[in-house]
Amino acid sequence: MAMDAATIERLIRDGLPDAQVTIEDLRGDGDHYAAHVVSAAFKGKSRVQQHQMVYQTLRGRMGSELHALALQTSPPED
Repeated sequence: MAMDAATIERLIRDGLPDAQVTIEDLRGDGDHYAAHVVSAAFKGKSRVQQHQMVYQTLRGRMGSELHALALQTSPPED
């Protein structure tokens, strides 16, 4: 079962309430997405830690309901 972009965005915002989230369906198939996530929670974190934080918001759906997610993460610019 595929996951829609609105659900991905909601899950990320639930886990990172201050996040600015942009989701793009890369193939139009509901299976391959790109997400750009900006959150103050990322300050001082490595890129790997930032991505782990986003994956945690997806609550185990990565690899099952959500096949592929290309992530771009960053803290907000001051």
